[in-house]
Amino acid sequence: MTVYPLIIRLGPITVTGYGIMMMVAFLVGGWVIQRELRRRGLSEDYAADIVVAAVIGGIIGGKLYYALLYRDAGSLLSRGGLVWYGGFTGGVAAVLFNGWRRRVPMRFTMEIGTPALAVGYAVGRVGCFLVQDDYGLPTGLPWGMQFPAGWPPSTVANLTRDFGLTFPAGTSPTDVLAVHPTQLYETGLMMLAFWLLWRLRAHEHAAGWLFGLYLALAGTERFLIEFVRAKDDRFFGPLTLAQLVSTTIFIIGIALMFRWYRKDGFTVSNQAVILQPRPKT
Repeated sequence: MTVYPLIIRLGPITVTGYGIMMMVAFLVGGWVIQRELRRRGLSEDYAADIVVAAVIGGIIGGKLYYALLYRDAGSLLSRGGLVWYGGFTGGVAAVLFNGWRRRVPMRFTMEIGTPALAVGYAVGRVGCFLVQDDYGLPTGLPWGMQFPAGWPPSTVANLTRDFGLTFPAGTSPTDVLAVHPTQLYETGLMMLAFWLLWRLRAHEHAAGWLFGLYLALAGTERFLIEFVRAKDDRFFGPLTLAQLVSTTIFIIGIALMFRWYRKDGFTVSNQAVILQPRPKT
């Protein structure tokens, strides 16, 4: 199957599928948080605060991580150059800082924002697919996709130069190869994670336990996907830098789940009064 990027040009303005889906990801994430606040009988305004903080922190964190990883300071002022782990770290830091500013307990913010993290990531990966970035290794499977205008195009020359792959002698450098649509794999897996997290949001464990579960699921998902991703950073034998980070995230997630497995006296009613709905006048 041959697929081309989604690009909409409105005069001097260019809108990409990635930009559209990133906007949708934040909106859907905000809606999910709003639903959870409503279920708890708390002010839904906090959802908008979380989304704004996540957007600002996510963009700054993603670009800083990319600039440091690839030693490309110019990417800080470009439209591209975003790395998910940097965006995740920056977004979480900004959201928690905003919660501290509003006197909302950190663990409560983590708890209500967890399902939104999963669904936002799943939707965001659709954006990667629409601009044909972050695709996988060549494959002969029926659902393999050719990206002749991808970023970069999935040609033999690009896969050799950018990702260090080797091909049989005589293979034309201009051949466009079918590759794993790893962006869609991640979307499917993280939607399953969202389904699980959403069903468990009324769990009986201490606040924050759900966030630990998310870290464990996200770390596992990314670790596995990296085996079929076209990557140029396999610094640890067959493992990539992202897999090292994924392993660390998984371990942190499991530790948080054990730490907050039992209830410890944390209650929303006495620690998140700031989020109680304002009385109607």
